[in-house]
Amino acid sequence: QVQLVESGGGLVQAGGSLRLSCAASGLTFGAYAMGWVRQAPGKEREFVTAISRSGGSTLYARSVKGRFTISRDNAKNLLYLQLSSLKPDDTAVYYCNARDYEGNVLFAWGQGTLVTVSS
Repeated sequence: QVQLVESGGGLVQAGGSLRLSCAASGLTFGAYAMGWVRQAPGKEREFVTAISRSGGSTLYARSVKGRFTISRDNAKNLLYLQLSSLKPDDTAVYYCNARDYEGNVLFAWGQGTLVTVSS
């Protein structure tokens, strides 16, 4: 059974930084592209960023490009998201998941990790 466990969220002031982690188990981690999405209160879940199986290619939503950095450690089955220059609009629950080549999510969502950015 695939498990995705996000961690690293918290309360941070605008302009601050956080590093999120996603621990994956029950899958051959390096065989999957991975990504992060987020869901702000009262809003739909939205794409944030994705990374290829090897980590050599990345894709970012326009709203986070230049501020967020996705990375992965296939040896440790870990996915990361470095958040910098945070804005109050970045407040959301952040989730990780595996993706197919069309961007479809492949597994059940984890509990997510809450990021709250104060102004």
